[in-house]
Amino acid sequence: MSDIILKTEKFVVELLSNELNPNYLYHNLRHTQRVVKNTKELLDSCTLSEKEKEAIELAAWLHDTGYTKGSENHEEVSCTIAKEFLTEQSYEPESIQNILSYIMATARYAEPKTLPEKIIKDADSSHFTKKSYMETSELLREELRLLGIANYTHKEWLDANIKMFRSEHRFYTDYAKENWQPGKDKNLRRLIKDKKSEREIAKKEALKAKYKGESPDRGIQTLFRVTLKNHITLSDIADTKANILLSVNAIIISLALSNLIPKLDNPSNDYLIYPTVIFVVFSVISMILAVLATRPNVTSGEFTKEDVEQKKVNLLFFGNFHKMKLEDYEWAINELVKDKEYIYSSLTKDLYFLGLVLNKKYKLLRWTYTIFMIGMVVSVIAFAIFFKFFGPERTLAMVS
Repeated sequence: MSDIILKTEKFVVELLSNELNPNYLYHNLRHTQRVVKNTKELLDSCTLSEKEKEAIELAAWLHDTGYTKGSENHEEVSCTIAKEFLTEQSYEPESIQNILSYIMATARYAEPKTLPEKIIKDADSSHFTKKSYMETSELLREELRLLGIANYTHKEWLDANIKMFRSEHRFYTDYAKENWQPGKDKNLRRLIKDKKSEREIAKKEALKAKYKGESPDRGIQTLFRVTLKNHITLSDIADTKANILLSVNAIIISLALSNLIPKLDNPSNDYLIYPTVIFVVFSVISMILAVLATRPNVTSGEFTKEDVEQKKVNLLFFGNFHKMKLEDYEWAINELVKDKEYIYSSLTKDLYFLGLVLNKKYKLLRWTYTIFMIGMVVSVIAFAIFFKFFGPERTLAMVS
């Protein structure tokens, strides 16, 4: 390595380490070192004089020093810094001019003409071929944001990179075309794949937003779910209460038939007839009301297409479709799910008619418990009265 290259390397390292804005996450010392490394790789594949190779390597070291003064016209600023430094080092004026032309060849839209210009141009974009391209690219996007130059979304950045790969950039040297182009093509495929993934994510988000807008609000879903659960729970409670009364009255009647009725054949037990009849009658009435409270209503189980089209039938209640053919019911359900209003209407009707059934059940249960309670009280009173006035002792006294 020549003395001038060592001095230039030291100069650039100190300059970029001390004077470069830390927001330059991409155009920093690491980038310059990468460009120098890839410049050497290209130079090894070319037949150039040592003097030309030295000039190209110097240009690689100095090409981004202008960023220490800002992003605007940084190539021209880099040329100014390079010229001042190399002149101080007494470098040949003709070689300095060549180096400046090489630096200007790294500008984004510059078209290199000579082989040295093509070499440094390819070296400056060598990151397009690397496995780490996606990470490096994100550093550049963040750099542009931090510097207030541009603020790309992920999708916009993917589009800009794909456009760069397809339309704006190409390799110029034979070595880069043969050895670096496959890596660039692979990264392009990665970008396209990411764009497709981004598009799929966007579609999913759009569908989610669409269905969120079209489907019932979570609060409405919770309302119907909780209300329906409460209705079913209340119906279970009513059935349980009715079953309890049925069991109790069945036991009472069984005991009455097995213990009291046989005793009525004895004339001395005549006083038990009326209390027993009252007792049994009230128990039978209670059982009848309990049965009525739990007895299911059988509906027609059929509907017509006109009923569905006019939204008259509630397809959520089995009693409206249990006699229908499967294909007719499937058609009706498909019509239901197409119409959000019909869904709401069906759910509302379901809750409403469940409420009517609950009202009937609880009214009958109230009457059942009331009659059972009255029956118990009246029966006990009747037993007491008839025992006092028509009991065995009263009968014996009258006979005496």
